[in-house]
Amino acid sequence: MFTGIVQDVGRLEQREVLGGDMRLTIAVDRLNLARVTLGDSICVQGVCLTVTALSDRSFAADVSRETLSLTTLGELEHLAPVNLEPALRVGDALGGHLVSGHIDGVATVIAATTEARSCRLTIQAPAALARYIARKGSVALDGVSLTVNEVDETRFGVYLIPHTLAATTLGRLTNGAHLNLEIDQVARYVERLLESPPALHTS
Repeated sequence: MFTGIVQDVGRLEQREVLGGDMRLTIAVDRLNLARVTLGDSICVQGVCLTVTALSDRSFAADVSRETLSLTTLGELEHLAPVNLEPALRVGDALGGHLVSGHIDGVATVIAATTEARSCRLTIQAPAALARYIARKGSVALDGVSLTVNEVDETRFGVYLIPHTLAATTLGRLTNGAHLNLEIDQVARYVERLLESPPALHTS
């Protein structure tokens, strides 16, 4: 599990295509890889990846064909910046909201407007996911925990404060950019509870 609070912006150092799958090598800046071991999870652009190789300043992770088809990871170019967050540990603060790193779909930036020192993004969500996005609810975009400010059918808006603009890749977005979208898990659980009939108790 993750929180959607980005701890570092790394860069794509190498991309290897291996029989349809892909291996990504990510160089880090501030992330402390001394605390990471093989098999640990790191959230890369909102996608939970398993560390398969480590060096002092970089790590590698394999990306399956399914993940490539459902996320933007296959679009990343050499040296592209990526948001990074290690998995939660016992005792860590939950600063954003619970994020699984399992992407629900790819959203698109419709508009990016500067408002004072902040930026307002209007996002087009996949139609099948729009029902799970609610005003004042939470979403994760490229691994960043954000509050939804307004919803209009399949579009929704979020504000990026100066810290978010400076500390994540979201400050580099332009119209038409694709984003990994993860909806709030609570919406999924609520839907499942409403779908499932109550359990029958027999004696």
